[in-house]
Amino acid sequence: MTSPQKRKVACPNCKQLTEFSPTNPFRPFCSERCKMIDLGVWASEGYAIPDATPTDELLDDLDNHH
Repeated sequence: MTSPQKRKVACPNCKQLTEFSPTNPFRPFCSERCKMIDLGVWASEGYAIPDATPTDELLDDLDNHH
């Protein structure tokens, strides 16, 4: 019986293929360095979750159509 093939994913930071398994403590990253770079971007607010709050302009457009 053959062992299952290990799943590889691209590191979100450097794009290097890396094993995505419990044996990789940095998953989905390839290394501690890439993991810390990503954390730094989050900490400096380099990433943001889009705000779904409607703008005044959108609300005015909706009011004008009713």
